[in-house]
Amino acid sequence: MRIELFTAPGCPNADAARTLLNDRLAKLGITAPIVDHIGRYPSPTVLVEGIDVMRQEADVPIGDACRLDLPTAQRVLDALRAIAETDRKPLKRRAR
Repeated sequence: MRIELFTAPGCPNADAARTLLNDRLAKLGITAPIVDHIGRYPSPTVLVEGIDVMRQEADVPIGDACRLDLPTAQRVLDALRAIAETDRKPLKRRAR
């Protein structure tokens, strides 16, 4: 599972987003690492398997600005659960 946190330098919401993400991972018993990116990003942005938990887009826009749609506990939890459930499903074998 790939989990990424994008923040701009000095973002006042970065620590809260990191704490939220760690709390949700712990709640689900997931031990995946969080990949931190610091730079010119809308901050904070949380991606789970490349999908923004708030916008459901695959690309992270460029530009250092505070986000108004901060990651919520429920959105992070939903995204993590969706990927965890997908990872647990057995692969279907092709009929020969």
